[in-house]
Order: sequence, then C-alpha cells, then structure tokens
Amino acid sequence: MTALPLSRRGAIRAIAGLALAALAASATAQQPTRIRFQLDWRFEGPSALFLLPVAKGYFKQEGLDVVIDAGNGSGGTVTRVASGAYDMGFADISAMIEFLANNQGNPSARMQAVYMLYDVTPAAVFALKKSGITKPADLNGKTMGAPVFDAGRRAFPIFVKANNLDSSKIKWQSMDPPLRETMLARGEVDAITGFYFTSLLNLNARGVKDEDVVALKYPDYGVNLYSNTIIANQKFIDSNPQAIAGFLRALTRGIREVVADPDASIQYVKERDPLIDEALEKRRLKLAIDIAIATPTFKSSGIGAVNKLKLEDTVAQVVAAFGLKTTPNTDTIFNSSFLPSSSERQVFRK
Repeated sequence: MTALPLSRRGAIRAIAGLALAALAASATAQQPTRIRFQLDWRFEGPSALFLLPVAKGYFKQEGLDVVIDAGNGSGGTVTRVASGAYDMGFADISAMIEFLANNQGNPSARMQAVYMLYDVTPAAVFALKKSGITKPADLNGKTMGAPVFDAGRRAFPIFVKANNLDSSKIKWQSMDPPLRETMLARGEVDAITGFYFTSLLNLNARGVKDEDVVALKYPDYGVNLYSNTIIANQKFIDSNPQAIAGFLRALTRGIREVVADPDASIQYVKERDPLIDEALEKRRLKLAIDIAIATPTFKSSGIGAVNKLKLEDTVAQVVAAFGLKTTPNTDTIFNSSFLPSSSERQVFRK
C-alpha cells in the first residue's frame, strides 16, 4: 500500500479537524439557552400566562429552556433576580424600584424591567360590610392587617395621600400570608390589603360571600400605578439579548391563547400543582385579566409597553411612599428594546 505524501496527510487532517469543529459548533449552537424564571407567588390562576407557553413548547421554539419556579413575594423575586440566582422573574415594579433605590452603589445588583404585564395595580383594601367601612375615610381609627411585604400595604401611603387619610389613626397588624383573610373573616382585624383577585377569592374559600365584602380598589381611589412586570438580571440581558427577545415573543404568544380561553389554560397550572381548586383558579385568572391586563390602554396599544409619564409618576409615588433617599433613573428602569412588534402585542384582537 502506497503511503500518502506528508503534505496530503496534513491537509486531510486539517479538513477532518475543521469538520469536527464545525460539528461541535453546530451542536453548541443548537443547545437551548437556559432561563431560570421565578414567579411572584405560588402556582395560581395567573401562572397560566407563563406555564402555557412552557407546556406548548413556545419557549423551546425560540431556542430556550425555561424553568419556572413559584415565588414567595415580589421582594424575594427582585432580590434573587438581582443576585443572579434567577435570570428573569415576575414582580411588582414598586419592589424593583425600591431595591434599585437602595442599591444604587452596588454595580452587581442591577436589573431592568423588560415587559409590563399588569397595566394597573390590582391592590385593594378589603373589609366586611358588617364593619361599616364603605369608603377610605372609614379606615381612620381602624386596625388593618397584611404581611409586611404585601404590595398593597407597601403602597398604602400612596392610598393615604390620595384620599387625605390620617395614617397616625390607622393601626397595622402583621401576619403570615395564609392568615390574612382568615383574620379578617374572624373579625380580628377591621380591614386588610391584598391583590383583588387574591384576597377576594381567599375570602370566598373561607366562607365569605362576595356580597359581604367591601373592596376599595386602589385605581378607583386615586392610585395610578404600574404593577407586575417581567424583570431580568442585567448581566443576563447583556450576554443574552436574543434570549430575552425570544422569551417575550413566546410569552406574548402564550398570553394571547390564555386571554382567548382562560378556562382551558388552567390545566397547565394544575399540572404544576394538582391540588388547586380549578373553579377558583379559573375565576382568579379571569379577574387578573379583567382588572390588570385588559385595560383600555393595553386593548388599544397592545400589552407590554409603558407610558413614560406614567412610569415616571409611578417611580415618584413609590419613592415618596417608601421614603427612599434616591430616585432611580426611569430611563434605566424599563428597557423596551426587546418587546415584540406592536401587532404581536395586540393580544385582544382576533
């Protein structure tokens, strides 16, 4: 057998090496980008907005491997996304504003909001009709209850200012989240704060009927705030911009389907938590859509984007209410560059 010349053998080895490198590069390119995502709360009706696109493979089609975990409050989600423990998350923008204001000197604690999902805050004050509370002024001299991290409680100073209440005449009692509605139902507190679709249905689960509840929704009483938004760790944004854009495209695609058929979407929540009450969670999801997502603005302009003036007003109100010493720059809080097209974000149009 005749040996190949050294030059020819070298060329063959070089070609083989290039082929192997190309195959390795191709395999690497096909590896999905992993995104660790944390919700603001446990798996309930509104979680369908995120779980449906996972179950239907919409994230996978964008080259993403998305893992969604339950949360225990917006504050915790914000902290974990800032630290890099999670790449992205779902949290009240007020919690994010507070965190950024308190950590402006920490370059590693950086994040941005990239998609507004709750156009208005669903926070409300709840009382039982038998308490005699029918309007904000009736809260003076009363005892209110909520977890210390509750978004409605944190924003209550804004509610106080908008309705000329005397905060010195309102006493607060703190408790763990599972006890909030129980204590109201038992009469151990006069009123509570909570998201409308959370506390109302939790009261129902404790035997309190809708007609026996007074709900003072923040937007109905002068509180005009953005609420829950998609947030992302800054390092992840800088290193994976296409993944952020792909995530938001898949999410929007899923939201369109959830909005069109919320009843069917609950199955994806049940897959993550088989113990949920399907009827209750269907109602919770519908309330979340009706109150916080299907607003006139989002119906006309599409979901996801923010109005600069409203965002600036939200920041100003949060800074004043929380007594923050610094004001985050609104230009760096929300990054709209990854949003799907306006037509894609028209989820309420057929």
